Amino acid sequence: MKKIKEVLVVEGKDDTKAINRAVNADTIETRGSAIDEDTLALIEKLADQRGVIIFTDPDFSGEKIRKIVAEAVPNAKHAFLPKKEGRPDKAGGSLGVEHATPDAIRAALDHVYTETDAAPELITHADLMAAGLIGGAGAKQRREQLGELLQIGYVNGKQLEKRLRMFGIQPATFAHAIAQLNATSKEEFHE
Repeated sequence: MKKIKEVLVVEGKDDTKAINRAVNADTIETRGSAIDEDTLALIEKLADQRGVIIFTDPDFSGEKIRKIVAEAVPNAKHAFLPKKEGRPDKAGGSLGVEHATPDAIRAALDHVYTETDAAPELITHADLMAAGLIGGAGAKQRREQLGELLQIGYVNGKQLEKRLRMFGIQPATFAHAIAQLNATSKEEFHE
């Protein structure tokens, strides 16, 4: 089983159980989006000692926790689980890492990003418009698919440009993902 050097920041004990089925890793649990000061201080200390990977649920609360931790630990790494991989088997449950398969967890942890300071704007607002990612019919679905292809999570139209810049997504990588999106769209159209 693969060993992860960094400590994974997760939301709860069920996330820890799911991760331990997939990889050998230590976790720290935030126990919800109201992270207390002691937990945040511990995360900061662990970041200095071993590094941390923020691996929260692919939902609003998970993004809120990600922002709080990233603000406290700017050098934190980020792993994203696609929404479809975090869906519960039973109706009525919420999205979460705890529902992911070991393969989905390993795939997310194989594509970890670190925020880059003052990264240049490589992909412009006009690029996003031209790619159909903002301001048009189907833009939300295309952003969700792009987030999965690049493994950067889902963000709304206003945040997409910032997320791409934050993780230093290169224009060639972006163009390749858009080509994949367009090919998928054409296949669906012809069926």
